[in-house]
Amino acid sequence: MNRFKSLDIFRGFTVAAMILVNNPGNYHHVYPQLEHSAWHGCTFTDLIFPFFLFAVGNSMAFSLKKMEEIPSAVFLKKISKRFLLLFLIGFLLNIFPFVEWNSQHQLEWLPTEKYRYFGVLQRIALCYFCSALLIYYLKDKGAVITSIFLLLFYWLICYIANPNDPYSLEGWFGTTLDVKLFGASHLYHGEGKAFDPEDIWSAPAAISQTVFGYITGKYIIQRLAGKKELIRLFAWGLALIVAGYLWSFAFPINKKIWTSSYCLFTTGIALAFLSLLIYLIEFLKIKGPLYSVFDDFGKNTLFIYCLSGIVPSLCALILIPNTKQNLWDFSYQAIFGNCTNQALGSVLFALFFVFLNWLVALFLRKKNIYIKI
Repeated sequence: MNRFKSLDIFRGFTVAAMILVNNPGNYHHVYPQLEHSAWHGCTFTDLIFPFFLFAVGNSMAFSLKKMEEIPSAVFLKKISKRFLLLFLIGFLLNIFPFVEWNSQHQLEWLPTEKYRYFGVLQRIALCYFCSALLIYYLKDKGAVITSIFLLLFYWLICYIANPNDPYSLEGWFGTTLDVKLFGASHLYHGEGKAFDPEDIWSAPAAISQTVFGYITGKYIIQRLAGKKELIRLFAWGLALIVAGYLWSFAFPINKKIWTSSYCLFTTGIALAFLSLLIYLIEFLKIKGPLYSVFDDFGKNTLFIYCLSGIVPSLCALILIPNTKQNLWDFSYQAIFGNCTNQALGSVLFALFFVFLNWLVALFLRKKNIYIKI
């Protein structure tokens, strides 16, 4: 098998799940597994971004194969261009729609001091760029060794920077550095203070995760011929889950500062889940009702992800006359607002939005439109 369909399904599932957890109808009524852990710990939602990076690594097993023989200068130009484009798109998504309502209920340009520099696509861009460099110049073995070193190095830096309280929101070294270097107003404030979970300081373990995704993709392409190799892949997943869990007693599992234990734990779950998909899709030839849905999502991943961020931002900008609601909140109340279980209504609205995004993905697939950078 040269191209496992399960890799596309894995990527499509991840995008659909990301849209689901990012867009509840009511942020005050969300099932615990559909929101991030308060700090340490790992919920279903905490799995999605590392799954995304793991999928990026899988895809690199195909794209970097074409670049192995090209000159270094050409290679650097290609990956630098993709890095810059991804970073720019992510930055523009952060500040979209570029305007906001002021206290006088007038639209004004978003002040530059509110521009957030970091974000999901920016981290993906950085992880892609650094992983590609490691793989191209150090080859597979060197990239894996360096990735393990990064995990250990990040753990050491966290501890050395603040031995008394290295892993708390206030004690983690990156929080102070971000405020000093970039300014509090340019950082994410979802934790009630200036703290950015996608900054550069917590990137080492995320880069390692992308490399592990690449190694997995290459193993699947080149070596996975039967159940023996699949069992080995699944066993590696279980081993990483156990390793991440054991490490968490010293270095807690934490998505928001992307700890090394979190990297191993979520990589292990990704490996185990991907192994299950391969077994069901490639070996048993089982294609359930969601197969084509995830396949469609997996074909235009970047575009659909961006669309899922643009639409809510536009809806939040449109105010409904004679109400105090924007179009997003009004739509939720009109469709699912009467649901007696508010958490259920919130997730049903999110699923409805996933469905709308799938209709776009389906249209693009039927028209053979594939948007890539």
